[in-house]
Order: sequence, then structure tokens, then C-alpha cells
Amino acid sequence: MARAYNFSAGPAMLPEEVLLQAQEELPDWRGSGMSVMEMSHRSKEFVSIAEQAEADLRELLAVPDDYRVLFLQGGASSQFAMVPLNLLRGKSGADYINTGSWSKKAIAEARKFCEVNIAGSSEASGFTSVPAQDELNLNPDAAYVHCTPNETIGGVEFPYVPETGGVPLVADMSSTILSRPIDVSRYGVIYAGAQKNIGPAGLTVVIVREDLIGGAAADTPAMFDYSVHAEAGSMYNTPPTYAWYLAGLVFQWLKRNGGLEAMAQINRRKAEALYDAIDNSGFYANPVDKPCRSWMNVPFTLADPDLDATFLAEAKEAGLLTLKGHRSVGGMRASIYNAMPEAGVRALIEFMAGFEQRYG
Repeated sequence: MARAYNFSAGPAMLPEEVLLQAQEELPDWRGSGMSVMEMSHRSKEFVSIAEQAEADLRELLAVPDDYRVLFLQGGASSQFAMVPLNLLRGKSGADYINTGSWSKKAIAEARKFCEVNIAGSSEASGFTSVPAQDELNLNPDAAYVHCTPNETIGGVEFPYVPETGGVPLVADMSSTILSRPIDVSRYGVIYAGAQKNIGPAGLTVVIVREDLIGGAAADTPAMFDYSVHAEAGSMYNTPPTYAWYLAGLVFQWLKRNGGLEAMAQINRRKAEALYDAIDNSGFYANPVDKPCRSWMNVPFTLADPDLDATFLAEAKEAGLLTLKGHRSVGGMRASIYNAMPEAGVRALIEFMAGFEQRYG
């Protein structure tokens, strides 16, 4: 059976080259006589895998030398608590920009540890945009400013990097990391769940500036303390070794295919083609303000919601999977991360046009 085009928001599809390499190496990694998933995380074999993955990620993102890269467990949701536990450092509050479902979850968790100032919000518009820089009400004494550059559910992304006046900027980049180049030096902390653009679920990447490590609250559990993981090379406990290995294969795949500059060009083309198909149709619609439309997650609705089930059933028959929108917003959502080839987006556009002809 041919592989389908999987438009899931996460866990998302992986590059086929990566899957085939993992398949080949599954029972015996490079003559070691072991699968990677059987190796001790402290063995020289796995340490070499881990070190290469970090080096490749640093190269891809041009991570400055004064940042640590951590490979952790717990998903981005654990970072909702780890960020305030590590970054408050005696201060009472932090700024949060509310642009959708994941921002709201981060805010709710942070309120368990500190006073949260909502520095900006697009909730009044139904999260169809993001607040402009001049609309942000930032507290110069905040411990940090938190934003979600791309909201997976609403398909909204920041078209700019917030200026925070020297206050550390923290970004949940779970659904946008590695989709294009970024200037890591503009952030104090970047964190990302792996299951969208990095690898399989179970791994979380945290990139943290060194001066923000070491000030965790005294009662912070060891597993939630950045300094513990930094000192142990992300191996304070047994890490998600196989997910780490697969992430490393994805990093190598990105390097072989031109790095993030090339990926940005491809991702821009994919997104523009799909949005053009939606905008040029009277049958489909996208609610997001054009400057804030996500490259990674494209929600859309049909003119007649009663056709949603038919659309999804016929799309599945055509090999186009997981297009149902999040339960909180309905409609459809096509997640077109790095591993989604342009051919997959073209296939979706062609299917949408045919469906409109049949039912519009």
C-alpha cells in the first residue's frame, strides 16, 4: 500500500527517507549488534548519536555558544510549569501574550506559580490575528515575556518577533521550529514538542540561554530544573533515546536538503498555494487575517458544514488523512509541516477543487 499524505497536527508525518533509514537500522545500528532502542543511554554508541544530533541542530539553527540545548521528556506542556519555576528568580510576575488555545494553557499553568500579566490578547477577535507590537502592554519588571509564535489549533502565527526591552522572551515553538531560519539570540528560551517538525512524540527540545540556568525556585523538583538537565547532558534520567535518535535523523535530512533557508522557500510555496486555493473559491474559507496566517497549520471551513463528514470520507479514500479540524473550532485543518511534500499539498488542492465541483 502506498503511503498516504497525513495532514495531522501531531504526531505528524515524518520524512520517508528518515523512516526508511530507521527501518534499515532498526535491528542493528551500524554493526553494534543492537537496536538504538536497546542501547544504554550512557553507552558510547548512544552518546555519539546524542552528540551528533545536538551538533546538527545547533548548525541548523545557528545556536549561539552561550545557549544550552536540552533533550527532555514531558512535552511542551511540562514547559508551561518549568519556565516559571526556572525563570521567575525572585520576581513575582511574568508577561504572557494570549493568541489561542496553547497560549491559554501556558497562562493557566503559570498562574499556579506567579502573577500573570496578559500583555496582549486577540481573544476578542476570536484569535484570528495577533496583537501588534504597539498594542502590547509589557511590564519592564516582568521576569520574562511568553509567546506562542504559531497556534496549531487556530492557524495563527506572529508575523514579527516581539520586542521586550531586555526582558527574556520565551517562545513555545512546537509547531514552527525548523520551518525557517530564526535568530535564536532574540530569545531567552525556546521550547518545542518534537511531534510536529522534529521527530516522534516523546521528546521535547529546549534551547535556553546560559544566564537563565541555575536560578530555579528552591522547591523545584529535580526533573523540572534546567540546571540539573544541563549539568547531566540531558541524561539525569533515562531520556527518550529512540525519539532522540529519530530527531537526529530528521536534522540530517534537513541538512541534506538545503537546511532551513531551502525549507522556508518550500514551506512558503506550500502555504501560499493552499491559501490561494481557499481564497479563490466561494466554497472554502479561512478566518485568519492574512498577515497572521500560519505556514504550518491551515484551518478552513466548507460553505455547508453538513458536507464535512462527506469531505473527510472522500479525502480518506483519496489518501488524504487527518484533515478534521480540532474539536474546539470544527471545520478542517491541513497541517503542512516540513515532511509534507509539495506533491501532498497539490493533491489536497486538486481534491478540494473536485469536491467543490461535485457538491458546490
